Amino acid sequence: MPVRTEIPVYHPDLYAASAIRDTYPHYAALRDLGPVVRLSKHKVYALPRYAECKQVLLDDDTFVSSGGVGLNPVANRVGQGTTLCSDGEEHARRRSLLAHRLTPRALRAMKDTVEQQAAAVVEAAVARRTVDAVEVATALPMSVVPDLVGWPQQGREHLLRWAGAAFDALGPFNRQAVRALPASLGMLRYARGVVRDRSVLDGSMGDDLLRASEEGRIMPAECATMMLDYLAPSLDTTISAISSALHLFATHPEQWRLLKADPGLVPKAVNEVVRYESPIRAFGRIAARDTELAGVPLAEGSRVLVLYGSANRDPLEWDDPDTFDIRRDAARQLGFGQGTHGCAGQGLARMETSAILHALLERVDRIKVTGTPEWALNNIIHCLERLPLELIPA
Repeated sequence: MPVRTEIPVYHPDLYAASAIRDTYPHYAALRDLGPVVRLSKHKVYALPRYAECKQVLLDDDTFVSSGGVGLNPVANRVGQGTTLCSDGEEHARRRSLLAHRLTPRALRAMKDTVEQQAAAVVEAAVARRTVDAVEVATALPMSVVPDLVGWPQQGREHLLRWAGAAFDALGPFNRQAVRALPASLGMLRYARGVVRDRSVLDGSMGDDLLRASEEGRIMPAECATMMLDYLAPSLDTTISAISSALHLFATHPEQWRLLKADPGLVPKAVNEVVRYESPIRAFGRIAARDTELAGVPLAEGSRVLVLYGSANRDPLEWDDPDTFDIRRDAARQLGFGQGTHGCAGQGLARMETSAILHALLERVDRIKVTGTPEWALNNIIHCLERLPLELIPA
């Protein structure tokens, strides 16, 4: 491939409030510029197209996470020692400690409980009829994830704020990140206290980690960071997916009718929701050596930005990408990542989102938007802040 001597530059700020709330025009402009685009505001190479994003995600020898996946040095320093910010044997070691919790067999054992909880959430929502989609989307992950991770009852009232801040702090050092850092650090301090006091729930992930520490398989300091590795992502990304599903089916009633007519489309619908409204906006990687990408030379130490949301709307990869269509085969969407850093909890996220959709299909005839959607201001998580809906019973 010929080497490109000039790299296109994009001057608007992808992390300005207006761009966070309406990112897709920026993604389209970046894709039009090329496969690798320099963001002048943040001195990083953005990857707006599917092919290069997937290539980087699958080449974790060349493009590493151990230098941090955020866009500011404070967050990247705090992230050291986490599964998210590790590579190779260290990454594999950390993931292996809890892999048994998220295997298909382990998830099957949770299926009945998750479906019962989803049914209860939807029944309560239908009884109210007018609801906030984000509150409905929050209820199931908050009833499943903290117990799985082993978080004590005390302190759960802060989890959503803390988890959102943990992601927000990974953005560039803008107002959003600065405001989020105290809460992000507060979550880490609290987790360390949970580990110190051994107040994790018996039989949970946290319990597994404490035993691994006692047996010398991990350092005691890793217990808290590894709990947060699974807690925050398993809340915010699933809440994003479920609330986006409610929004999309409310604004695409023909797609809701298709799903009502064929509930077997639920797995495809989940992939299409995640493709169309990717919960994670972007994570960074660092070039571990001099390399090139799409003919663009990248020096060792260069930071690239994997734009999941843009890749999942790339017309070079998807036919009619800005159309929401649950019949589409979107299994290759990048919303859950790819390769060794692919989302460890995606099986649980799929199960929870599917359970909510099945419960809605049984009980709801139509979903109607009754107010203006409000998108959350978060550097990393693409999620609704508020969405008034009416659930019209079947």
